[in-house]
Amino acid sequence: MARTHPSWLGGEDQVHLHLLGRARDFIDSVVNSSPARVALLIFALVVLIFTGLLSLPFASSSGEVTPLHDAMFTAVSAVCVVGLTVVSTAAHWSFFGQLIILIGIFVGGLGTLTLASLLALVVSKRLGVRGKLLAQSALNNASRLGEVGTLLRIVITTSVMVELVLALALIPRFMILGEPFWLAVWHGFFYSISAFNNAGFTPHSDGLVPYETDLWILTPIMVGVFVGSLGFPAILILVQYRHHVNKWSLHTKLTINVSLILLFAGMVLWGLMEWSNSRTIGGLSGSDKVIHALFASVNTRSGGFNLVDQGQMEPTTMLLTDALMFAGGGSASTAGGIKVTTIAVMFLAILAEARGDSDVSVYGRKIPQGAMRVAISVIFMGATMVLIGTGLILWISGVELNRVLFEVISAFATCGLSTNLSAELPPEGKYVLSALMFAGRLGTITLASALALRQRSTLYHYPEERPIIG
Repeated sequence: MARTHPSWLGGEDQVHLHLLGRARDFIDSVVNSSPARVALLIFALVVLIFTGLLSLPFASSSGEVTPLHDAMFTAVSAVCVVGLTVVSTAAHWSFFGQLIILIGIFVGGLGTLTLASLLALVVSKRLGVRGKLLAQSALNNASRLGEVGTLLRIVITTSVMVELVLALALIPRFMILGEPFWLAVWHGFFYSISAFNNAGFTPHSDGLVPYETDLWILTPIMVGVFVGSLGFPAILILVQYRHHVNKWSLHTKLTINVSLILLFAGMVLWGLMEWSNSRTIGGLSGSDKVIHALFASVNTRSGGFNLVDQGQMEPTTMLLTDALMFAGGGSASTAGGIKVTTIAVMFLAILAEARGDSDVSVYGRKIPQGAMRVAISVIFMGATMVLIGTGLILWISGVELNRVLFEVISAFATCGLSTNLSAELPPEGKYVLSALMFAGRLGTITLASALALRQRSTLYHYPEERPIIG
């Protein structure tokens, strides 16, 4: 239907309204056809805005303009909640710069689509179909369209409440350790937001190393990282049904169980591999070694905080860390990687094939074929990105493979653990890692959907024939 404008408007005003209406129609059509493409555009725009802010002279402690490749790398790392750095967060950036980084973490952790939808809700008091599609895309289609508005409010409230509780747990400890009140408040909120959003940024020049045996600081950070890695769909189910496991959704059961398996398996293996390594935890007491192993296992899958020099770990530990980073955390969370539900679905498919079962099922539910195709796509695309990124960084830097692979997986999986290779790379290497962080945060399936020109619907099927596999 053609838009009509009041007759009392002048010709120029009518032209402006007409152009505005055409622009609104265009945005509606893009969002309705591909919310994923909107996610790609909004994330890119947000990254450019934060890059510009970090490039300002007063964003650095020296008052000089930060080089574009360093400002962009930091902006991407913050908005994509990664934690990789090429300059010291504490030494290079002024308070304004650190505040911009923290805001970037908060925005990136919630998701730009979530914030855009919330803004529309606040301004117009309701969400239209466009806003609901955006929000549903931001939550990985975890809710029905009619429930999106309520779910958005719960997501924002839950995030803020968890971060506030973590900050209140940390602030007294920083004050006891001798920090002034306002500095303790700043560090408490910085670590709480960074932990819950699995970002791994630290406002201290030595990171968490000075607190490597301080459970008052390490415990809230580990809790924040683990809870944040579960994802909002799982967190909301846990808040609603608590210990009534029979009421949990299949997604929540898989996320919790696989996360706990990876947590304890990672802790045991990491501890055993590093137990006698004098360069990391070899000289510590038994209890402190266990604390280090638990902290490493929690943060390896996406948190990005570390208590030991990652470059001094045993080669086998670095390989274990590569695997855990690639696995990542829960879907629709701030964690990266291929996600624990992807691993669960593929393991169950392999188990069903080994048993000769025609269906892949768990907890009394059958997993559809479409979910398995998506899981295969995620794993293949993730591995392909890591392979291409590793090849490019090897070609650019000439550094040994284990360091390059570690840094590339950390970037793609938005983990943030580093052997300090990021800071040593030339600008072109930093741009490659920035692209990997961006793709990893957006998600391989979202990225593929955003770049797809059209969706095909097949109106016919060819005769079936099974090739020889294996």
